[in-house]
Amino acid sequence: MSFEDVEFVAPQALTETTKEKLRSYVTRIENLETEKAEVADQLKEVYGDAKALGFDTKALRTVVRLRKKDSKTRQEEEMMLDLYLLALGEI
Repeated sequence: MSFEDVEFVAPQALTETTKEKLRSYVTRIENLETEKAEVADQLKEVYGDAKALGFDTKALRTVVRLRKKDSKTRQEEEMMLDLYLLALGEI
C-alpha cells in the first residue's frame, strides 16, 4: 500500500470523542514504551550482576528462553537439532 492508496481524514473531521480516544492511546503507548525501557535497563543490570559473579550471560539467556517453552516442545526442538547436527557430521 502506498501513500497514494491511503485516504486521509482531515483532523477537523474527527469528533472530540475520537480525538480524546486518540490522545488516550498515544499516552498509553508512550507510558508502555517508558516502562519497556525501564524493564530493559533492569534486565541489563541483572545480567551485569550475574556476569560480575562469573556466570555466563549467554548461557543464562538460553536458559531463560528454554524455560519459556513447555518440555515437549523443547524436547522436539532438541531432537531435531541433534538430527541435523548428526546429518552434518557435527556430533
